[in-house]
Amino acid sequence: MPETVRGPVADLGATLMHEHVFGLSPEILWNWPDIPEGWDLETRAREAAGKLEALKAEGIDTIVDLTVVGLGRHIPSVQRVAELTSVNIVAATGLYTYDALPPYFGNRGPGSLFGGPDRLAEFFVRDIVEGIGRTGVKAAMLKCASDHLGMTKGCERVFRAVAEAHLETGAPITTHSHSASEGGLEQQRLLGSLGVDLGRVVIGHAGDSTDVAYLEELVANGSYLGMDRFGIETISSFEDRVSVVAAMCERGHAGKMVLGHDSYCFNDRFDADVVRQRHPNYHLLHISRDVVPELRKRGVTDDQLHQMLVDNPRRIFT
Repeated sequence: MPETVRGPVADLGATLMHEHVFGLSPEILWNWPDIPEGWDLETRAREAAGKLEALKAEGIDTIVDLTVVGLGRHIPSVQRVAELTSVNIVAATGLYTYDALPPYFGNRGPGSLFGGPDRLAEFFVRDIVEGIGRTGVKAAMLKCASDHLGMTKGCERVFRAVAEAHLETGAPITTHSHSASEGGLEQQRLLGSLGVDLGRVVIGHAGDSTDVAYLEELVANGSYLGMDRFGIETISSFEDRVSVVAAMCERGHAGKMVLGHDSYCFNDRFDADVVRQRHPNYHLLHISRDVVPELRKRGVTDDQLHQMLVDNPRRIFT
């Protein structure tokens, strides 16, 4: 059974595959606790739970929280949210960087100043098998990233560690990719060369692309497509995002797409008022209220929507 923050569940139901509960900057919060954004766990947990309950009312049962090290993951805070909501929250492990590793890892391991073993895979496996920190919450998905800089040395170390942890535990992998440079293909080449079954990989942010040929190549290589930034319209417009999903469904690829927003219930890295003004659709309810109805208008069937929201996530985690 898939693991969630509250423990294993028999069925995830309708699932958004790329979301975040909290994005936190620990050193900022430790040193300047009076920042305007403010951090009070109980206040923020109740806000987050309210947003998730509104999502539940729209028919979504589960979110995959892809906040990993590098994005401010703090599982005890997410546990408090899980106590207050009926929505399942799936936790992830991995490390988020586009370039260099954080010094803790950058100064250890192969090619580093001091050398020694690479502990990344060890930590990822521990999160999946034993639980994250002392919480007992087991991660159910691995995450790695590369962006416009391509597969830097730091990114490659994370991908290699994620592949090692995947082969040891069987946990699926999701990526952050840069669609403009067709970065998903580079990610597939590396993961495939490391023995990863690409059918167990979600190429995240594939939905940023309007190049159907690129998306079909990713699918032909076996991976799922993360159509997972609905609401971030500065990268790709609502029209383009919906059109691409509809086109891929028409071409028979509904069984290879998952949906999401890449949204946060609370994120101290951005000014919330500015985000609301510039990205008014960047919130957890956008897919349910706006995207799904528009997809139906464009000929996407209920069976295809069920594949993207229910069947594909279930298959990825089992």
